[in-house]
Amino acid sequence: MGNSRREIIREMLLEKPFVSLQELTERFPALSSMTLRRDIEYFEEQGECIKVRGGARSMKFITTSLEESFNLRLHANSAAKDSIARKAVTLIEPGRSIFLDSGTTILRLVNVIGDERLTITTSGPNVALELLKKNMPIVNIVGGMINRDNISVSGTQAIRYMEDINIDIAFLTPSGLTVENGFTCGNYSECEFKRLIIEKARKVVLLMDSSKIDKSLPYTFAGIGDVDAVITNRELPPEITAQAKLSGTEIIIAKPGT
Repeated sequence: MGNSRREIIREMLLEKPFVSLQELTERFPALSSMTLRRDIEYFEEQGECIKVRGGARSMKFITTSLEESFNLRLHANSAAKDSIARKAVTLIEPGRSIFLDSGTTILRLVNVIGDERLTITTSGPNVALELLKKNMPIVNIVGGMINRDNISVSGTQAIRYMEDINIDIAFLTPSGLTVENGFTCGNYSECEFKRLIIEKARKVVLLMDSSKIDKSLPYTFAGIGDVDAVITNRELPPEITAQAKLSGTEIIIAKPGT
């Protein structure tokens, strides 16, 4: 009965964005609410839903990302991403514990990181594979659900993994930045994961080419005052620059060729 019940719940999560505990109680009247809550927790562990008050939100609908295809972005704004990566690598000291986000700019950063003693943790499977071409760094990769759009791992398992890891400096990439909404991404699970990284890291650096400016996706993971530095390839809008000055956030402009 257990497997059959969970198959039914899985079908419900595939059909609608929210499944309430009340619906499940009506569907399975012989079962206690505690048993049904455990079912929700099971599907959260599998990366198929997020437990919320009164029920569960289906990951099928949450992960409908508005971001462009990773492959299309891989070669876009190459000069800008290269200059951002070269600026970012100057902040890395040997022997440190580093977190690297997923994303095309992070892949550029990996290319310029020296083969030296570092402990690097990443949420990007392709980032980890590139790092393995070096001999010296210790490479950790978080476990969890992979977002196909940006080749990024997130979810409950990823959060639990990172809770035990200390981070000296974290390099994160947003999908958009606006005055009103701050740094945003297109996936709720990834948003929660980035928030944890910002909480844990001693220093947080955002890597962002100018195509992300004045672009807003559904989920805000940070404001300008939540990060220590932003490395970008051109001046940010005056309102954001003013916010950064007030909060003490450093804006580093990486001109192509530098």
